[in-house]
Amino acid sequence: MDRLNAEITRLRRSMAGAAEVIEDLENPPMPPAVLEDIVVPAYLVGDFARLARQLDRELLIRANMGTIAMLHPDKPGVMISTKHMTLLPRLDERGLCAAELGSGAPRGAPEEWRILEVLLASVSLLTGGPAAVVHSFGAYTTASSCEKDLIVVQPIDEVGKKQIGKIIIVDPDDDNPENFLRQVAEALNQGGMRCVVIRGNGAYAVGADLDQAWANAAMLEHSMRIVMLARQANLKI
Repeated sequence: MDRLNAEITRLRRSMAGAAEVIEDLENPPMPPAVLEDIVVPAYLVGDFARLARQLDRELLIRANMGTIAMLHPDKPGVMISTKHMTLLPRLDERGLCAAELGSGAPRGAPEEWRILEVLLASVSLLTGGPAAVVHSFGAYTTASSCEKDLIVVQPIDEVGKKQIGKIIIVDPDDDNPENFLRQVAEALNQGGMRCVVIRGNGAYAVGADLDQAWANAAMLEHSMRIVMLARQANLKI
Protein backbone atom coordinates (compact mmCIF):
# COMPACT_ATOMS: atom_id res chain seq x y z
CA MET A 1 0.00 0.00 0.00
CA ASP A 2 2.85 2.40 0.81
CA ARG A 3 4.48 1.66 -2.55
CA LEU A 4 1.17 2.23 -4.31
CA ASN A 5 0.66 5.58 -2.57
CA ALA A 6 4.20 6.60 -3.45
CA GLU A 7 3.62 5.67 -7.10
CA ILE A 8 0.37 7.69 -7.19
CA THR A 9 2.18 10.69 -5.72
CA ARG A 10 4.93 10.38 -8.33
CA LEU A 11 2.41 10.16 -11.17
CA ARG A 12 0.57 13.22 -9.90
CA ARG A 13 3.79 15.21 -9.85
CA SER A 14 4.63 14.03 -13.36
CA MET A 15 1.21 15.07 -14.64
CA ALA A 16 1.52 18.48 -13.02
CA GLY A 17 4.93 18.95 -14.60
CA ALA A 18 3.62 17.86 -18.01
CA ALA A 19 0.74 20.32 -17.76
CA GLU A 20 3.21 23.14 -17.08
CA VAL A 21 5.33 22.12 -20.06
CA ILE A 22 2.27 22.02 -22.36
CA GLU A 23 1.14 25.44 -21.13
CA ASP A 24 4.59 26.87 -21.79
CA LEU A 25 4.60 25.38 -25.31
CA GLU A 26 1.14 26.77 -26.08
CA ASN A 27 1.93 30.20 -24.63
CA PRO A 28 5.52 31.04 -25.61
CA PRO A 29 6.84 34.41 -24.42
CA MET A 30 6.31 37.18 -26.95
CA PRO A 31 8.49 40.23 -27.59
CA PRO A 32 6.89 43.67 -27.79
CA ALA A 33 5.72 44.93 -31.19
CA VAL A 34 7.47 48.16 -32.20
CA LEU A 35 5.28 49.83 -34.83
CA GLU A 36 6.96 53.08 -35.85
CA ASP A 37 6.18 55.40 -32.89
CA ILE A 38 3.74 52.98 -31.20
CA VAL A 39 4.90 50.17 -28.91
CA VAL A 40 2.63 47.25 -28.07
CA PRO A 41 3.91 45.72 -24.80
CA ALA A 42 4.91 42.07 -24.73
CA TYR A 43 2.03 41.11 -22.43
CA LEU A 44 -0.50 42.53 -24.92
CA VAL A 45 1.13 40.67 -27.82
CA GLY A 46 0.81 37.52 -25.71
CA ASP A 47 -2.86 38.27 -25.00
CA PHE A 48 -3.57 38.65 -28.72
CA ALA A 49 -1.74 35.40 -29.52
CA ARG A 50 -3.48 33.40 -26.77
CA LEU A 51 -6.91 34.66 -27.80
CA ALA A 52 -6.22 33.90 -31.46
CA ARG A 53 -5.38 30.28 -30.62
CA GLN A 54 -8.47 29.99 -28.42
CA LEU A 55 -10.73 31.36 -31.16
CA ASP A 56 -9.23 28.84 -33.58
CA ARG A 57 -9.86 25.95 -31.17
CA GLU A 58 -13.49 27.04 -30.86
CA LEU A 59 -13.86 27.28 -34.68
CA LEU A 60 -14.72 30.98 -34.46
CA ILE A 61 -11.86 31.80 -36.84
CA ARG A 62 -10.04 29.69 -39.40
CA ALA A 63 -6.48 30.23 -40.65
CA ASN A 64 -6.36 33.85 -41.91
CA MET A 65 -10.11 34.46 -41.49
CA GLY A 66 -10.90 36.81 -38.61
CA THR A 67 -9.57 39.88 -36.85
CA ILE A 68 -8.88 40.95 -33.27
CA ALA A 69 -8.60 44.61 -32.29
CA MET A 70 -8.57 46.78 -29.17
CA LEU A 71 -7.76 50.26 -27.95
CA HIS A 72 -4.26 50.59 -26.52
CA PRO A 73 -4.60 50.60 -22.70
CA ASP A 74 -1.64 52.94 -22.23
CA LYS A 75 -2.12 55.25 -25.23
CA PRO A 76 -5.61 56.78 -25.42
CA GLY A 77 -6.92 57.00 -28.95
CA VAL A 78 -4.57 54.35 -30.38
CA MET A 79 -6.01 51.22 -31.98
CA ILE A 80 -4.17 47.88 -32.19
CA SER A 81 -5.30 45.23 -34.67
CA THR A 82 -4.18 42.01 -36.25
CA LYS A 83 -2.99 42.51 -39.82
CA HIS A 84 -4.74 41.65 -43.06
CA MET A 85 -4.58 37.91 -43.91
CA THR A 86 -2.53 37.10 -40.82
CA LEU A 87 -2.55 33.43 -39.81
CA LEU A 88 -4.15 33.99 -36.40
CA PRO A 89 -3.40 30.53 -34.89
CA ARG A 90 0.32 31.35 -35.38
CA LEU A 91 0.09 35.00 -34.39
CA ASP A 92 3.15 36.79 -33.02
CA GLU A 93 4.32 40.42 -32.85
CA ARG A 94 4.79 40.55 -36.64
CA GLY A 95 1.05 40.09 -37.16
CA LEU A 96 -0.01 43.32 -35.45
CA CYS A 97 -0.49 46.88 -36.69
CA ALA A 98 -1.54 50.08 -34.91
CA ALA A 99 -2.53 53.68 -35.56
CA GLU A 100 -4.35 56.57 -33.95
CA LEU A 101 -8.11 56.61 -34.38
CA GLY A 102 -9.13 58.75 -37.32
CA SER A 103 -5.64 58.94 -38.80
CA GLY A 104 -6.22 56.38 -41.52
CA ALA A 105 -5.38 52.70 -41.77
CA PRO A 106 -1.71 51.79 -41.22
CA ARG A 107 0.31 49.57 -43.51
CA GLY A 108 -0.90 45.99 -43.39
CA ALA A 109 -4.26 46.92 -41.83
CA PRO A 110 -7.22 44.57 -42.28
CA GLU A 111 -9.84 45.49 -44.88
CA GLU A 112 -12.40 46.10 -42.12
CA TRP A 113 -10.21 48.68 -40.33
CA ARG A 114 -12.91 51.39 -40.52
CA ILE A 115 -15.58 49.04 -39.15
CA LEU A 116 -13.33 48.09 -36.25
CA GLU A 117 -12.55 51.75 -35.65
CA VAL A 118 -16.23 52.72 -35.48
CA LEU A 119 -17.12 49.81 -33.18
CA LEU A 120 -14.22 50.50 -30.81
CA ALA A 121 -15.13 54.18 -30.63
CA SER A 122 -18.75 53.25 -29.85
CA VAL A 123 -17.75 50.88 -27.05
CA SER A 124 -15.24 53.38 -25.67
CA LEU A 125 -18.00 55.96 -25.29
CA LEU A 126 -19.93 53.45 -23.21
CA THR A 127 -17.05 52.24 -21.03
CA GLY A 128 -15.29 55.57 -20.73
CA GLY A 129 -12.11 54.23 -22.30
CA PRO A 130 -11.33 50.54 -22.88
CA ALA A 131 -12.75 48.64 -25.85
CA ALA A 132 -12.10 45.44 -27.81
CA VAL A 133 -13.66 43.69 -30.79
CA VAL A 134 -13.44 40.24 -32.38
CA HIS A 135 -14.47 39.69 -36.00
CA SER A 136 -15.32 35.98 -36.09
CA PHE A 137 -16.66 33.63 -38.75
CA GLY A 138 -18.59 31.05 -36.75
CA ALA A 139 -20.37 28.74 -39.21
CA TYR A 140 -23.77 28.82 -37.49
CA THR A 141 -23.85 32.60 -37.09
CA THR A 142 -22.77 33.17 -40.68
CA ALA A 143 -25.27 30.62 -42.01
CA SER A 144 -28.12 32.17 -40.00
CA SER A 145 -27.31 35.61 -41.39
CA CYS A 146 -27.60 34.38 -44.98
CA GLU A 147 -31.37 33.90 -44.72
CA LYS A 148 -32.93 36.32 -47.19
CA ASP A 149 -34.62 39.40 -45.70
CA LEU A 150 -33.79 38.36 -42.13
CA ILE A 151 -32.99 41.51 -40.13
CA VAL A 152 -33.11 40.42 -36.49
CA VAL A 153 -31.98 37.14 -34.94
CA GLN A 154 -32.88 36.27 -31.36
CA PRO A 155 -31.52 33.39 -29.28
CA ILE A 156 -34.06 30.82 -28.13
CA ASP A 157 -31.95 29.47 -25.27
CA GLU A 158 -32.29 31.18 -21.91
CA VAL A 159 -28.57 31.93 -21.47
CA GLY A 160 -28.40 33.47 -24.92
CA LYS A 161 -31.48 35.59 -24.23
CA LYS A 162 -29.85 37.00 -21.10
CA GLN A 163 -26.28 37.40 -22.33
CA ILE A 164 -26.79 38.32 -26.00
CA GLY A 165 -30.38 39.41 -26.59
CA LYS A 166 -31.30 40.34 -30.14
CA ILE A 167 -28.74 40.55 -32.93
CA ILE A 168 -29.14 42.94 -35.85
CA ILE A 169 -28.02 41.85 -39.31
CA VAL A 170 -26.60 44.55 -41.59
CA ASP A 171 -26.29 44.17 -45.36
CA PRO A 172 -22.91 45.05 -46.92
CA ASP A 173 -22.96 48.27 -48.94
CA ASP A 174 -19.76 48.93 -50.89
CA ASP A 175 -21.39 51.79 -52.80
CA ASN A 176 -22.18 53.82 -49.66
CA PRO A 177 -19.44 53.06 -47.11
CA GLU A 178 -20.25 55.92 -44.74
CA ASN A 179 -23.92 54.98 -44.59
CA PHE A 180 -22.91 51.36 -44.03
CA LEU A 181 -20.72 52.36 -41.07
CA ARG A 182 -23.59 54.32 -39.54
CA GLN A 183 -25.84 51.28 -39.90
CA VAL A 184 -23.25 49.07 -38.22
CA ALA A 185 -22.93 51.46 -35.26
CA GLU A 186 -26.71 51.75 -34.94
CA ALA A 187 -27.15 47.97 -35.16
CA LEU A 188 -24.60 47.45 -32.39
CA ASN A 189 -26.46 49.90 -30.19
CA GLN A 190 -29.86 48.37 -30.94
CA GLY A 191 -28.45 44.94 -30.18
CA GLY A 192 -27.37 45.91 -26.67
CA MET A 193 -23.72 46.78 -27.44
CA ARG A 194 -22.62 43.16 -27.65
CA CYS A 195 -22.68 41.97 -31.25
CA VAL A 196 -23.54 42.95 -34.80
CA VAL A 197 -23.63 40.57 -37.77
CA ILE A 198 -22.80 41.44 -41.38
CA ARG A 199 -24.85 39.31 -43.74
CA GLY A 200 -22.72 36.44 -44.98
CA ASN A 201 -19.56 37.97 -43.50
CA GLY A 202 -19.37 36.90 -39.88
CA ALA A 203 -19.99 38.73 -36.62
CA TYR A 204 -18.34 41.54 -34.71
CA ALA A 205 -18.48 40.90 -30.97
CA VAL A 206 -17.37 43.72 -28.68
CA GLY A 207 -16.48 44.22 -25.04
CA ALA A 208 -14.51 46.30 -22.61
CA ASP A 209 -11.56 43.93 -23.07
CA LEU A 210 -10.49 40.97 -25.18
CA ASP A 211 -11.99 38.41 -22.80
CA GLN A 212 -15.40 40.06 -22.86
CA ALA A 213 -15.39 40.31 -26.65
CA TRP A 214 -14.39 36.63 -26.86
CA ALA A 215 -17.19 35.66 -24.44
CA ASN A 216 -19.78 37.49 -26.54
CA ALA A 217 -18.49 35.90 -29.75
CA ALA A 218 -18.62 32.42 -28.21
CA MET A 219 -22.10 32.94 -26.73
CA LEU A 220 -23.43 34.26 -30.03
CA GLU A 221 -22.17 31.25 -31.97
CA HIS A 222 -23.52 28.85 -29.32
CA SER A 223 -26.98 30.44 -29.48
CA MET A 224 -27.02 30.48 -33.28
CA ARG A 225 -26.12 26.80 -33.31
CA ILE A 226 -29.14 26.09 -31.11
CA VAL A 227 -31.36 28.15 -33.44
CA MET A 228 -30.14 26.20 -36.49
CA LEU A 229 -30.54 22.80 -34.78
CA ALA A 230 -34.05 23.72 -33.67
CA ARG A 231 -34.97 24.64 -37.24
CA GLN A 232 -33.56 21.39 -38.59
CA ALA A 233 -35.59 19.43 -36.01
CA ASN A 234 -38.76 21.42 -36.80
CA LEU A 235 -39.23 22.20 -33.14
CA LYS A 236 -42.13 24.40 -32.14
CA ILE A 237 -40.51 27.41 -30.48
